Amino acid sequence: MDDKVEGRIGYGAVVLIGVAASDDRKDADYLAEKLIHLRFFSDQNGKMNLSATDIGAGLLLISQFTLYGDCRKGRRPGFDAAASPERARELYEYFVDKVRQSGLPVQTGVFQAHMQVELTNDGPVTLLLDS
Repeated sequence: MDDKVEGRIGYGAVVLIGVAASDDRKDADYLAEKLIHLRFFSDQNGKMNLSATDIGAGLLLISQFTLYGDCRKGRRPGFDAAASPERARELYEYFVDKVRQSGLPVQTGVFQAHMQVELTNDGPVTLLLDS
């Protein structure tokens, strides 16, 4: 096991990215804009009222095809809805580039790698963004 750190952010968000077989660049554009402007960080009153752009939050973008694991049938997840690795890499890299254009601090993991991702979940906030 390699102990190399590929990406590290301070205060911000860990974003797990799954790419569906039906996704295209229009989906990536929509989700990049949504991510950088979505108000899910707390303001001084504890209300979710600030976006990553408002506070200059770091974003750790991690590819995660298993988000498309379908567990409804049988005892093993099926991944038919996930994009092929080639298509997923193309859209993942496109998405990362779009988010980086925002000027926010962006770090990534390694596409298709087995990684150990550590995070401190500050509060009960986990959101699902879908196009």
